[in-house]
Amino acid sequence: QVQLVESGGGLVQAGGSLRLSCAASGRTFSEYTTGWFRQAPGKEREFAAAISWTGGRGLYADSVKGRFTISRDNAKNMVYLQMNSLKPEDTAVYYCAAAWRLTTRRSTSYESWGQGTQVTVSS
Repeated sequence: QVQLVESGGGLVQAGGSLRLSCAASGRTFSEYTTGWFRQAPGKEREFAAAISWTGGRGLYADSVKGRFTISRDNAKNMVYLQMNSLKPEDTAVYYCAAAWRLTTRRSTSYESWGQGTQVTVSS
């Protein structure tokens, strides 16, 4: 498994941008797909974006497609989520998660999770 720590959350006005970072520890990070999930108050955790262990364009939820971009730097053991054109409905705790050699939207397939970072978008 890998250990994950998120950072970069905060308060932003609608239409603004934030970049979330996820720092991973573990020698085999390059063999893990990394995903971002989010959970709003009173709602279930939902998939936002994922990038496979080989990199590539990423997989996105329809609700964030065209606004969010996921990327990774295996040399630094880092994954990023660039969030643009933020909306109040993007307000949630954002979690970084890792799945070994499996790219999926299913949260149950991810074996490692960070502690989460709060993103609040004001209208």
